[in-house]
Amino acid sequence: MTPPDPATRPGRLGVGVVGSGRVGAVLGSALRGAGHPVVAVSAISEASRERAATLLPGVPVLDIPEVVRRSELVLLTVPDDALADLVRGLADVGAWQVGQIVVHTSGRFGVDVLAPARAAGVIPLALHPAMTFTGTSLDLARLVGCSFAVTAPSPVLPIGQALVVEIGGEPVVLAEEARGLYHAALAHGANHLVVLVAQAAQALAAAGVSDPGRMLGPLLEAALDGALRAEGTDGPGAITALTGPVRRGDAGTVREHGVALTTFAAATGAVDVVAGYRALARSATGRALAAGLISPAAAQELLDGINEDAGALQVEDGPDPQEDE
Repeated sequence: MTPPDPATRPGRLGVGVVGSGRVGAVLGSALRGAGHPVVAVSAISEASRERAATLLPGVPVLDIPEVVRRSELVLLTVPDDALADLVRGLADVGAWQVGQIVVHTSGRFGVDVLAPARAAGVIPLALHPAMTFTGTSLDLARLVGCSFAVTAPSPVLPIGQALVVEIGGEPVVLAEEARGLYHAALAHGANHLVVLVAQAAQALAAAGVSDPGRMLGPLLEAALDGALRAEGTDGPGAITALTGPVRRGDAGTVREHGVALTTFAAATGAVDVVAGYRALARSATGRALAAGLISPAAAQELLDGINEDAGALQVEDGPDPQEDE
């Protein structure tokens, strides 16, 4: 039996995508896959136009006011710092329409940022997917099971939840006042993980490893998997998956790490590596102690080793950024 065409489902909405970056083009394509016709898209850069042509073929590329005019559901996928001015500017020119659904995908903001549009009678929704985007069709499969933070006034919350479910995501209701902490947590976990990988790879390369990524891959994947599994159980959470010298209470090893990384930083100028190691080792020690993984005596010995000569290499000891000028 042939499955029904998604476009024949009731309640289909004409979607306009404002900003065809990595997120906008993918979400627009996902909504079209759920049967919502994409009626227009805005795209300024050549990369955005190419992305729109690939993921939203046949959709006209128009200026932003015209995209909004044609749409029943407006998807705003612009940078965080541009969102408030965009919403206000469209309100100033009378672009918003009563009953129009307006969705933004910023993790930082809830629906308060849509206040100028709400004053014109729109239905405000904040839907943030907790994943990174490549801006390619690969992202469409990754949306399945992806958590979306959904913030909206109570009467229209089901609309936001339904849109997320339609594209395969899992809606997680989030209060307006919690958006800042929520977004900081995601940025801390994902963005700083990238920084940590970059630091570890640089140190491995300096140690003579020709392919740091290949060496780090299995180790980091196993560590991340173990931490996420532990976080999903009762008890202290991810810290129970901790391995290595802090977990074993090997203060001498931690102290030697500090020496090796300080030498590396002095030679390369990568002072952030040793500073990052010390900060995370202190945090690991505190959390391991709180979880009962190490004794107070072991924790104190670890901290003594971590803090030993911590001030020997400060940021200002690195290369002068103006020397090359």
